[in-house]
Amino acid sequence: MKTIKYIVFKEGKYYVSQCLNVDISSFGKTVEEASSNLREALDLYFEDEPARRS
Repeated sequence: MKTIKYIVFKEGKYYVSQCLNVDISSFGKTVEEASSNLREALDLYFEDEPARRS
């Protein structure tokens, strides 16, 4: 499993979570919500990726 790196910053009244590995971001009213929404977006993004063999 690869490590996904991301940052969270406040923009206006929302927190934005931005993945540093791929161009995916999300937002929420709290840091936790923004992080959770990013994980969900990444799950959907990688859902169609074929499984790679080591």
